[in-house]
Amino acid sequence: MTTGAPVPQAGLWNIANVLTLSRIALVPLFVWLLLQEGTGWRLAAFGVFAVASITDKIDGDIARKRGLVTDFGKIADPIADKALIGSALISLSVLGELWWWVTIVILVREIGITVMRFVVIRYGVIPASKGGKLKTMLQVLAIGLYILPGPLDPVRWAMMAAAFVVTVVTGADYVVQAWRMRHQRRAEA
Repeated sequence: MTTGAPVPQAGLWNIANVLTLSRIALVPLFVWLLLQEGTGWRLAAFGVFAVASITDKIDGDIARKRGLVTDFGKIADPIADKALIGSALISLSVLGELWWWVTIVILVREIGITVMRFVVIRYGVIPASKGGKLKTMLQVLAIGLYILPGPLDPVRWAMMAAAFVVTVVTGADYVVQAWRMRHQRRAEA
């Protein structure tokens, strides 16, 4: 019988978690910039949104590659994502540039799936699907187009429509996965 050396635990203050926290910290700056009038402010808001969105990909890649996945990161990362996307959608709706019903449906799906994941965690973890990753990418692209100044309306609408459809479909898929997992675990008990 061989015993290996204990696997070191990633500390709370690692580069992946710092990037996640920086994304959360950028949200108020992003909202403030977005709510200012003028093209320069809009471009600055777009830049902050782009940086924050890119850190979402980078922090996850770093955490997995360097073994820096922590319980804190597993909770803080989705919170950072929801804060950025949610604040962008709400701000765009406040500005009258995005229909409130789109914002509400997307936010209900995002919050609902997050809560559902916590509720069913005792039965198992529902991992992010390829559809979920596509949903995030489409949301970021659509929101980015809405933030940019200029006459991009048909392109914005088409991208937001795609993001909306994928958001709803993947939300339904996660609900089905959770229902199956719960009933499978109950049947095994």
